[in-house]
Amino acid sequence: MKLFLSQDAASKALGSEAVAEAVRQAAARGADVTLVRTGSRGMVWLEPLLEVETPEGRIAYGPVTPEDVPAILDGTSGKALGPTEDLPWMKAQTRLTFRRVGVIDPLSLDDYRANGGLAGLTRALAMTPAAIVAEVTESGLRGRGGAGFPTGIKWKTVADAPGPQKYIVCNADEGDSGTFADRMLMEGDPFTLIEGMVIAGLATGATRGYVYIRSEYPDAIRVMEAAVAAAGAAGILGPSVLGSGHAFTIDIRVGAGAYVCGEETSLLNSLEGRRGVVRAKPPLPALQGLFGRPTVVNNVISLATVPVILERGAAHYKGFGLGRSRGTIPLQIAGNVKRGGLFEAGFGLTLGEIVDDIAGGTGSGRPVKAVQVGGPLGAYFPRALFDTPFGYEEYAARDGLVGHAGIVVFDDSADMLKQARFALEFCAIESCGKCTPCRIGAVRGVETVDRIAAGDPAAPAILRDLCQTMKLGSLCALGGFTPYPVLSALTHFPDDFARTREAAE
Repeated sequence: MKLFLSQDAASKALGSEAVAEAVRQAAARGADVTLVRTGSRGMVWLEPLLEVETPEGRIAYGPVTPEDVPAILDGTSGKALGPTEDLPWMKAQTRLTFRRVGVIDPLSLDDYRANGGLAGLTRALAMTPAAIVAEVTESGLRGRGGAGFPTGIKWKTVADAPGPQKYIVCNADEGDSGTFADRMLMEGDPFTLIEGMVIAGLATGATRGYVYIRSEYPDAIRVMEAAVAAAGAAGILGPSVLGSGHAFTIDIRVGAGAYVCGEETSLLNSLEGRRGVVRAKPPLPALQGLFGRPTVVNNVISLATVPVILERGAAHYKGFGLGRSRGTIPLQIAGNVKRGGLFEAGFGLTLGEIVDDIAGGTGSGRPVKAVQVGGPLGAYFPRALFDTPFGYEEYAARDGLVGHAGIVVFDDSADMLKQARFALEFCAIESCGKCTPCRIGAVRGVETVDRIAAGDPAAPAILRDLCQTMKLGSLCALGGFTPYPVLSALTHFPDDFARTREAAE
């Protein structure tokens, strides 16, 4: 009997290691079982999720405790959920980037190849660099790290830039609250990220790559280091990628925990051994990036999506989505929800469909009050905006951000004045200090929110003016985007701000 159990960090936190030990003990007592450790299927509310291979496909059991293992092994458990692929959460998805996560042993190249791995790289090796760039451009892929910049344009800029050395830098400093797609991908399917980086190198003429991972992700660091070593041993990395004569190597670098190092120029400074502060632009990193050389800086999901685009073609990928938001997006659903986890789907689902249908509403059973999309610097949307389709331009039109597609749900007990204060306090703590609007503005913002709470009638106008200054004057998105949660809370939930003034009066 073959069993599959996630060793994703979230699964571990929910007890998967104890379940794995129970399976090992059963094997030691003579049970004929083989345990394969995988990434997570993304259904966090069902973790630990144990799957049993059968002639009809994998059967899911969950949440599983160590005490459930004997009954699962002898076929008498009442926790069977049915075929994993037929579960509503799985069946409703369009899994492209995450199609192997939870399915394969993350460090098995044989599993990777058997499930479509390296097909994109094999095709890319037969193409010219310009043709690879054109394919990625035609797909409509945009940066999944938050900025949404067209990936193909960035690659073309680096490809056309002169320089004796070029670099591919993967931004895996996933610091936004409510986001975990990068971590899940690295822990569950690391070779697809490696393959995407190699393809980026072929397209741009870069021969060296770096993956910058936040220190809070020890499992992702371990898996990526092992995957890079395995890829090197198999000839996927090294002086001649798959015998092609094209060189490409990857190094793993670990950050020290600064939120601002998720911003690309701060990240580059950190990679160089400097203090993680924002650089003024221009020059763009694509022209003068790492060590002053042309550099592609892409998010984990952007690079990990490239192999499927090369494998299946730009038209296939572009066939999903809406408007200028093409392809699929891994929605990371968290906060006060019944069903939290990762759900990959084409752009276009409304916020209401995501929160009410996919997430199942709040875990507390109370009404949804607000949903923050795009991390701690994303806007708070009330139910009145639940008809908004998930897309870059569609959210921007309503003063919101798609960002890294983190979705955090709050019920009606949330105090939105406190949430606005938290956003400004977060910015004040995490600011690199390079520019005045962010460094000073966030501190003054906290003070101004406290004035509102104390009943100062002039403070709301001051707060709006301060947010406008931060939005227009900050060097990077930390100061520039902090006004989004503040202004959205002030605009959509005025009662939470007026209530404090009434109490003061």
